Amino acid sequence: QVQLVESGGGLVQAGGSLRLSCAASGSIFRINAMGWYRQAPGKQRELVAAIGIGGSTNYADFVKGRFTISRDNAKNTVSLQMNSLKPEDTAVYYCNANLLTYNSGRGDYWGQGTQVTVSS
Repeated sequence: QVQLVESGGGLVQAGGSLRLSCAASGSIFRINAMGWYRQAPGKQRELVAAIGIGGSTNYADFVKGRFTISRDNAKNTVSLQMNSLKPEDTAVYYCNANLLTYNSGRGDYWGQGTQVTVSS
């Protein structure tokens, strides 16, 4: 069984910063891509940033230059440093991992979500 546990959400004023972290645990053989998605009320879940096993990154246009994704392969963790936050960044942020387990093959796993609220 695999678990993804997020931390680091909260309330911040516009222009401020937050750092989200996600730790994957369980019967993991290898984690391929890891990423962060977000979902605002009434909107679909959307990709924020992703990082491959070799460190290649992909960012949504609306966060380029403000957010930085990083991962620690030895610890099975991924982080999202969010700077210059805007009210429109308010959403529930979800950690995602595409990984290979020892007993269940390959699949996509999600964290429970962490709320980020940016006040104007």
